[in-house]
Amino acid sequence: MKTIKIAIVLALALLAGNAWAAATVKLRVDGLVCAFCGAAIEKKLRANPATADVLVSLENKIVAVSFKDGQNIGDEQLKALINDAGYEVKGIERGSESLDELRKTLKLKKSG
Repeated sequence: MKTIKIAIVLALALLAGNAWAAATVKLRVDGLVCAFCGAAIEKKLRANPATADVLVSLENKIVAVSFKDGQNIGDEQLKALINDAGYEVKGIERGSESLDELRKTLKLKKSG
């Protein structure tokens, strides 16, 4: 009986961890108007050891972050990093879309 309880707890922990972890976090950022703005945010996010890649779209006022395997940054910490760079986060969306997929989507929107 004890073994079954442990197995259930481990399974729930794995499911919860996978639900929270996302391939990409998209942040809508207020005040993102120039390349200098984007560079400041990108530098701040890349300094975090959990960050694998960063995408900044000035046109869409979006900053997207992907993480190294097994790594993550919580929403509040992401907000703090962006706020420290001098900008305000208006929304956060976690999803399974990769940064490459997001780049293609944004490029299509821009050209279409």
